[in-house]
Amino acid sequence: MAVQLTDPKIEHSDPEKLDSSDGEKWSEMWDGVYVMPTLPNDEHQEIQAHLVFALMSVGLGKVRAGVNVADRHPDWKYNFRGPDVVVYLAGNPAVNHGSHWVGGPDLAVEIVSPDEDPRAKIDFYAAVNTRAVLVIDRDPWALELYHLAGGRLVPAGRSDAATPAVLASGVLPLTFQLRDGTPRPTILVTHTATGQTWTV
Repeated sequence: MAVQLTDPKIEHSDPEKLDSSDGEKWSEMWDGVYVMPTLPNDEHQEIQAHLVFALMSVGLGKVRAGVNVADRHPDWKYNFRGPDVVVYLAGNPAVNHGSHWVGGPDLAVEIVSPDEDPRAKIDFYAAVNTRAVLVIDRDPWALELYHLAGGRLVPAGRSDAATPAVLASGVLPLTFQLRDGTPRPTILVTHTATGQTWTV
């Protein structure tokens, strides 16, 4: 089994021990290559938790704080990704197998950790028909939104400190905007129909 460790602290670890480590639950398999990113830090988990709360408050579909998204069944472990947050709306043809979903969500969120580039997952997400992907960068802070068009996920907007644009999700009645804040920038999530807001 080929192994790619993107966390420099564990890049010399014994691959045979990975399945029993705390980090294994964050791992992915990219066409048979075991990929283990840097473990989420506290800030990452805070963003994830607040975003899940906001999305669940909207009350549309199934919201999950991370799932295995695969392109096949039953041998799904050969090729899957693990977005930080997903939303599967009613009517989405993806199939929930309990351990994994076959088929892309309507919205996938990737919170960038050091030494990883979730944009490398974009082609996979497009191939499984993920309708939108929101990438949250933290160094420097920025939001990037991608929409599915013609079988590809294409850039649909960017919100950063210099240009805090409002990004419309395209699949949910929500917008996302990066806002200046202390001790870190925040993400303003707004319900386009009700005007209700959440700060992530």
